Amino acid sequence: MTELLTAAQMRAIEQAAIESGETTGVELMERAGQGVVDAIFEEWPELAEGDQERGAAPRPAASPRSISAKMKRAVVLCGPGNNGGDGFVVARLLFQRGWAVEVFLYGNAEKLPSDARVNFERWLELGEVRALEARSLDGYAEDNPNTKIAIDALFGTGLSRPFHSLAGVQMELNYWEACSGREGHGISFPYVVAIDVVSGICSDSGKYLGVDDNPYDYCAMANLTVSFHERKLCHVLHHGPRGSGQISVCDLGLKRFVRVPNLQPNDRVFSSDPSFYSLSKFGDQNKFGSGHALILSGGPVQTGAARLSARGALRIGAGLVTLGVPLAAQQEVAAQVTAIMLKPIETPDDLTAVLQDSRINALCLGPALGLNRARRLVAAALDAGLEARPTVFDADALSAFADEPSALFEMLHENCVLTPHGGEFARLFPDIAEKLNAVPTKGPAYSKVDATRKAAKRAGCVVLFKGAATVIAAPDGRCSINSAHYERSAPWLATAGSGDVLAGFITGLLARGFSPMQAAETAAWLHVECALKFGPGLIAEDIPEQLPAVFKDLGV
Repeated sequence: MTELLTAAQMRAIEQAAIESGETTGVELMERAGQGVVDAIFEEWPELAEGDQERGAAPRPAASPRSISAKMKRAVVLCGPGNNGGDGFVVARLLFQRGWAVEVFLYGNAEKLPSDARVNFERWLELGEVRALEARSLDGYAEDNPNTKIAIDALFGTGLSRPFHSLAGVQMELNYWEACSGREGHGISFPYVVAIDVVSGICSDSGKYLGVDDNPYDYCAMANLTVSFHERKLCHVLHHGPRGSGQISVCDLGLKRFVRVPNLQPNDRVFSSDPSFYSLSKFGDQNKFGSGHALILSGGPVQTGAARLSARGALRIGAGLVTLGVPLAAQQEVAAQVTAIMLKPIETPDDLTAVLQDSRINALCLGPALGLNRARRLVAAALDAGLEARPTVFDADALSAFADEPSALFEMLHENCVLTPHGGEFARLFPDIAEKLNAVPTKGPAYSKVDATRKAAKRAGCVVLFKGAATVIAAPDGRCSINSAHYERSAPWLATAGSGDVLAGFITGLLARGFSPMQAAETAAWLHVECALKFGPGLIAEDIPEQLPAVFKDLGV
């Protein structure tokens, strides 16, 4: 799994490296600047063509705007911290490649951190630094038509407050990002490259600080963000993926410092990946060795969601799958399924009787179950006299307890998995959702990771909080994120029944013996892979049918 870092964790890793004596802050800054330049030319190789290396030269006497029109230009916006120091390195390295570079500084140069100050002074040997103000970039692209790159080195992972004083700069960067690569009326807009984190965004939450409506109208955005060492949480959460553009990760040589003392295992967050070995079946197994999942269905004309879940559980490898169906809906369901078995389950007593069969080792309750019926059946499934079987609670099984969430939490056990979307999460955890949805006025802002971890601890079981960034947390603090962004973007998963299939995937993996956390992580990852395999036009029925091809690609 790939780790996703908070700002504090990244600072701790850098500090550990510096205190070891193996590197210095200035050296890390140099590596970071070089990494940004390398990432720019990897993303846009045409920008590297024709560059001619030149050594350090005296500051040019000519105005930057009198430079040859053929010379490629970059504008570098440096902030008052170490992110700005990285910007000065980028400016120097581009200058040495023959670029015309104009540098702006927001803040007082005398107050720059020591490492940033070193690189500020190195740049002063080559060029000027202009003061950055709210309207500094107005008309800049029009007046400097050969500007290819704008470097956002204003605020990185350390941002703790909104910076509305630079709203005009933010809006201009947003406009450049939207228009980059286009030419019209003799104007070619530059690509925007953010260093580590696009300015204005909270590194830990992906939220733009101080913004209560659509941030893309006036916040800084980038075509490319170069992250150092590992991606940060903001690169996969909330507004972060849209604001960051593409992500490139620059290795600073810090791999051996990731296990510093103040980074406890359960404080860390990873991107979720499947358990490849556990997905394989072996030649001496029969269907009973792969588990038996029971999925409860709604009544007449309410059976489709459960059938989707059952199909998902069967496709992902459960040996047997049974649908528990009210008598009035038996014929409807029987006409739609073949390999999936049926059991008449109308009442809680019916469910209790069926669960006497110990071979049933995983349950799923909720998809279109009906709120009143769901509440009664959930209580029966969690009866203390029954074995604590792994159980997935989705949809109506969650909303049925909106008036008294604690009644559900008191019944749950550690082998349960809750799979709420945003609305269901707010009904079960209203105070947590209120905090998550509040407009952040300072950083680090409350994040979806924070919310899911707190929800899992309160519920006493794994919580999978659905979304384009699906966050999965266990009560002990373990957490991972399944991000459907960048190369794994699958917006067509936003279709009716998609979540029902995901619930079935988790149930099928639980039946196969996966732990709740492992089942949720693997199911979420495969869910996205199935969508990517099919492509646009996907409907929920298509998702399980992609699993054979996905498994083949994985070699399982």
